[in-house]
Amino acid sequence: MHPRAAEPAESFGIDGLRSSVLRAWRDSPTRFTEDTNAEHDLRVGGYRDRLLVELAQNAADAAALAGTPGRLRVTLAGRELRVANTGAPLDAAGVAALASLRASAKPEGRTVGRFGVGFAAVLAVCTEPRVVSRDGGVAFSAARTVAATGADGAVPVLRLPWPLPPGEPPPPEGFDTEVRLPLAEGVDTAGLVDRLAAEVPELLLALPWLGAIEVEGKEWRRTDFGAGLLELTGPDGTTLRWLTHAVPGAAARWALPVDEAGVPRPLEADVLHAPTPTDERLSLPARLIATLPIEPSRRRVLPGEAATAVLESAARGYPELVRAVAPEHRLALVPAAGFPLSEVDESVRELVRAALRADPWLPAASGGPDLPGGRARLLEADAPDLVEPLAEVLPGLVAAPLCGHPRARVAARVGATPVGTAELIEAVTGIARPVGWWYRLYGALLAAVDGGRLALDELGALPVPLVDGRTLPGPRGALLADTGTGLPGLLSEVDIVGLRVVHPEAAHPLLERLGARKAGPADLLAAPELREAVERSLADALSGMDTGPLAEVLLRLVSESGPGAAGGLAGLALPGESGWRRAEELVLPGAELLEVLDPEALGPDAPLEVLDAEFAGRWPAEVLAGVGVLDSFTVLTDEEPAGPEHDLPEEADWWDAVAPCRVHAVRDLDLVADDAWPAALRLLAASPDTWRALTEPGGHTGWWIARYALLAGRAPAQWRLPEATALAGLYDPVPDLGVRADLLRAAGVLAELVIADAADAAELLDRLGDPERAVAPGPAARAHAALADAELPLPELDPPERVRTLEGAVADAERAMVLDRPWLAAVLPARRLVAVPGWDRAGRLAELLDLPAASECVAAVPPADGEYVDWAELGAVRLAAELLALELPAGGVVVHDRLTVTVEGQPHEVTWWCAEHPHAEDSSAGLANALAWAADRWPDRHLLAALLDDPTATTLLT
Repeated sequence: MHPRAAEPAESFGIDGLRSSVLRAWRDSPTRFTEDTNAEHDLRVGGYRDRLLVELAQNAADAAALAGTPGRLRVTLAGRELRVANTGAPLDAAGVAALASLRASAKPEGRTVGRFGVGFAAVLAVCTEPRVVSRDGGVAFSAARTVAATGADGAVPVLRLPWPLPPGEPPPPEGFDTEVRLPLAEGVDTAGLVDRLAAEVPELLLALPWLGAIEVEGKEWRRTDFGAGLLELTGPDGTTLRWLTHAVPGAAARWALPVDEAGVPRPLEADVLHAPTPTDERLSLPARLIATLPIEPSRRRVLPGEAATAVLESAARGYPELVRAVAPEHRLALVPAAGFPLSEVDESVRELVRAALRADPWLPAASGGPDLPGGRARLLEADAPDLVEPLAEVLPGLVAAPLCGHPRARVAARVGATPVGTAELIEAVTGIARPVGWWYRLYGALLAAVDGGRLALDELGALPVPLVDGRTLPGPRGALLADTGTGLPGLLSEVDIVGLRVVHPEAAHPLLERLGARKAGPADLLAAPELREAVERSLADALSGMDTGPLAEVLLRLVSESGPGAAGGLAGLALPGESGWRRAEELVLPGAELLEVLDPEALGPDAPLEVLDAEFAGRWPAEVLAGVGVLDSFTVLTDEEPAGPEHDLPEEADWWDAVAPCRVHAVRDLDLVADDAWPAALRLLAASPDTWRALTEPGGHTGWWIARYALLAGRAPAQWRLPEATALAGLYDPVPDLGVRADLLRAAGVLAELVIADAADAAELLDRLGDPERAVAPGPAARAHAALADAELPLPELDPPERVRTLEGAVADAERAMVLDRPWLAAVLPARRLVAVPGWDRAGRLAELLDLPAASECVAAVPPADGEYVDWAELGAVRLAAELLALELPAGGVVVHDRLTVTVEGQPHEVTWWCAEHPHAEDSSAGLANALAWAADRWPDRHLLAALLDDPTATTLLT
């Protein structure tokens, strides 16, 4: 037996307490009623379901008084519930508190009560409670109170303390106090034990002085690991971890559920603990355990300054709890939005949010001190990789992984500023950072885009560092140069206005997605900005600027891309022997072109100059030629020319003569030395491009060379090929110049008669009228036919002074006429007649030569005799027509034995004539000519004459 279990009850002053209460009841019967009612209110009100809560709270207070974490044990002895605890034993003050409905034995400064009004909770299950301690004990009894007062009905059980029954056993071994509760009828013992067991974890958390609670052999333990971390272990080995923080100087603690790794498991709904559960619902992620003024019901906080002061103190300590959590989980402790669950919830939430706005708790991306919510900035994009590069340029940026729209919304509740894409772009615009920093930024942005966490079209204004040190506002149109060529390094040394080449160390795939273009050497050569720099380069060089780097870049680009990509760069300034010149005005040292150029074409003030030899030696000839430096003749091409504006010699004359639809011509032809044309022609034939220009139909090159080049002192068009005998007499054969025939023909040496324009016609007329030339009738007739057939503008052609006549001689044009009717040749002298094959050409030739037609000059009168005969009545005519399948003309012919016509009073015997009707002498020749003319079969006149003499098939065929 406990050595002090039998100590007299008077040591606790029980008899005195009981006597004073009974005396008070006798003196004031209403006091008895008041105590009865008060106890009833406590039993059915605030303490109705707080049995274990109140007993555990008393046990915790006892452990605190003893200075050692306590233990609590709940057991059943039959139908008696026994709750034993360790710690300070029951004393006189405790007994007095038990017997008082309005008093408590809590020492000042303690956080829990010690045998106060809360003991009334036992009345919910028992009317005969006993408290047994190692220093004695006390009993309460409804039956004994009835007996003592003679009352009929309800009595206040806890107002009269009684000694323990004789033989009351001491507390169990290892415990200092035990409350023994004989359960009233109707109490479900099993259900009661289960309810008490369910409350154990909450009590171990709320009452830090309790280290273990056992219920019917099942023990829950509390283990403190330090730094506010504790673990509650259940009978089955399951554990619950809590991170707690006692607010310094305040009767308040915060408790946060965490897992084994320390990751918070925020509460979604809870109640205020003061320190045990109340009915004040809270929506905070952590539990608030605070000593607050509570209404007598123990359910609600008693409003007032005292409660406000406690809540304010608790809120000020909340950031410290948050800081105890790993940085990446701290946002989980921001109070949720939405309607508050109670007035206390609304007040505490606002106080906590204010504390989080003002106190540092968010990790800084810069690595510096934590940030208060009110000065923090969170990326709206869920892109943790973005945080590191942006930490340097966004003050107050919160560290990764605290980013993304949901987290930013949470942080905004406590004053943090969300950083959207627009703000991000603005923050990095206009800043100076190493190129590698930009590349890291682009990588993080692209990862966010590919992960669907960032919209690509929001990044259009993203700055891009260029090779020249500038930063471009937006990648669209920028060029991503091939880093393997070394070109970006060269470009960085050249100031090309408007050329936007991304720095090679910043050339990230994101930029291409945003509109930047991959640019190899050929693409860079095509850049308008670079071409503009080329066009300005000569003026820049002459003004004293160093254009050498530009030339180096251009030539390197041409070397990388091939000369075919270098079109349009002929304006590049390069060093000549005496100064800077456009590339197209320079000739390579040792080029074959130098051998055919006129010496006066080269020099400082001449159209061309030789490229500086030292500079030329640094680059392959084909690269220099690619930018326009001349190594041979150069071809100029314009597929849609607007006019004669290509600086070609006599271009306007060619344009008027040909009206070209394109220009594809060799330039600098007028710079060839007069005696070098055979070599120049061979040089033109050596290149496919110049050969095509030379042979292009209607092209300027062939046109100009034929007229202005010199072969043996004459233009090519003034010579004929030796084999072109049809032009004999009109043109002299070209001498042997060592130039092949097809090249001579391409240069304009005649292989046949060609009249392209009025100049050609004038040239031919001069040759026809040259008395020094012996022109046979055949070439003369063909020349007249070519003149008549040419569509020439007559106002541009001067009529000749001399003409070639039918007899082959030259006559003054004043005495000549064009034979336009065949019968007139019989009465006019051949020395005055100009003839042309095809009578339909005669009128055009007469107009071209400004000569009268013979029919306009002769007034002939045929004889009146003769016999008119219808063609069909002439048998020989009819037979000949049948053999030739000739349809006889309408009408007939006037037949004469002898036909004489009078011209200017002089008679002329002729074989045929034509006036109102055809006239013919009665001969085969006369009838054949008349029939051929009338039937429009003039070329068949000689065959008709033969058939009229012998109208047989043999004559026709032989």
